[in-house]
Amino acid sequence: MIRSFLTVSTGTLASRLLGFVRDSMIAALLGTGPVADAFLAAFQLVNVVRRLLTEGGLNASLVPAWLRVRDTEGAAAAAAFAGRVLGTIAAALFAGTLLLALVMPLVLMVLAPGFSGRETLQLAVDDARLMLPYLAFAGPVTVMMALLNAQGRFALTAFSPLLFNIALIAVMIVLVATRPDPVRSAQILAATVGIAGLLQLSILVLRRGGNLATPLRVSFDKEIRGFLGKAVPGMIASSTPQLLMVAGAIVASSSPSSVSWLYFANRLVELPLGIVGVAMGTVLIPQVTRALRGGDQTAVTHAESRGLELAAGLALPATLGLILLSEPVVKFLFEHGAFTAGDTASTAQALMWLALGLPANVLVKALSPAFFCARGYAGRRCSRTLKGVAFAIVLAVLLGHWFGASGIAAAIALGAWSTALTLIRRGAETFGFSIDAAARRRLPGILGAALAMGAALWLATRSVPALVQGSHGLLQAVILFILIIAGIAIYGLFLRLFGVTGWREAVNAVRQAPGDLHG
Repeated sequence: MIRSFLTVSTGTLASRLLGFVRDSMIAALLGTGPVADAFLAAFQLVNVVRRLLTEGGLNASLVPAWLRVRDTEGAAAAAAFAGRVLGTIAAALFAGTLLLALVMPLVLMVLAPGFSGRETLQLAVDDARLMLPYLAFAGPVTVMMALLNAQGRFALTAFSPLLFNIALIAVMIVLVATRPDPVRSAQILAATVGIAGLLQLSILVLRRGGNLATPLRVSFDKEIRGFLGKAVPGMIASSTPQLLMVAGAIVASSSPSSVSWLYFANRLVELPLGIVGVAMGTVLIPQVTRALRGGDQTAVTHAESRGLELAAGLALPATLGLILLSEPVVKFLFEHGAFTAGDTASTAQALMWLALGLPANVLVKALSPAFFCARGYAGRRCSRTLKGVAFAIVLAVLLGHWFGASGIAAAIALGAWSTALTLIRRGAETFGFSIDAAARRRLPGILGAALAMGAALWLATRSVPALVQGSHGLLQAVILFILIIAGIAIYGLFLRLFGVTGWREAVNAVRQAPGDLHG
């Protein structure tokens, strides 16, 4: 499992790093004013729908269904089932995209009520409509990626999303050179989003996807209705972090620049969350499905325990690192062009609060796969997710009134913890969730190593703040890089001292066959 996890995580990490380059260029081009707020509100809407489909939700429903058909009826029946799913989802998303284009002003008035009566609303509507073609391509992309994952072919699905960021970065290089006005720049970027979706679909079809789903047709038969009945609530349930950010943006839209500050802060949180979340949904779902179908509870416990260890091992140090290095990281990545020092301070404060919710969101991602594979769970998870979003909106209204964007970020983090704790309690009651002895031994060691790393970083930042703030950009980057590398080294050292893992064990885990649950 570790080898598959690392394959997916490496692709996700590369995509997220390119995403930082993309967002840094967006910040330099658009800043944090009305044009940026409009573009980022539209971009967030498209991103939420994309992640509803791609980051674990549809994958979590399609993989078990496809494996069941293949194991009981054969490969031809599985390909026909996949063809009906692909055709139906593609047709539904095409129709939904057209409808969404027509009602986009109403949608954005709901999702960004603070834009009403301002020029920002029309800018956001125009940008969102230009981005919408991406959604028509996202459905077929997600289905083909899920089918490849079910067959244990993770590399192509892990690295194909790179095309999305590469396309946007290429266009922004031209925009930086030609310097059109911000409104025009935002519209060109919005149109590029749709083209990027077509590129991703093309590479999947040309490389591996031509015979995954045949024959292709639209169908609403009993089998497809049953699949969609589980997939739709499952997609909502798996998108807690994105829906919480939407809740925050609804409240933040009434405060100038708050949407932009929250967006850029959340992008940093999404780096570790994306690595763990995508990998958990991609790798664990097929393995847990096979274990459940075989009635092997030991294998389920083993897979969930390893997933929880990996999630905690990444989330805890990332949380402390983002909190302690929030301002220098934001300054280095985004403070260029139209993005000012004041924007850096506000974004860094929001980042500190959002980072506190990272362990909760990762916990949800790590524990959800076993529950998604069980009948009847997705609907209950969906309702709890929506309750968590409603709770976050209420808190955001109150805390945002008193503390601005930082208060909204704190409300998002509290909403994440509310959802995570509910998942743990309900899951334990319903499914008897448990972790094995090895996880119970290693998890305290992971926590201790993360705290030791955090203490070392805190001491280091106290000795170099003036140097980081007053130095040349290149020197800032070097200092930041040294701090990050030192933090990773200290964390690894304490993992070894606390007996969690060592270099030899890590190498053996990477060499392990992807399909082996017990290695």
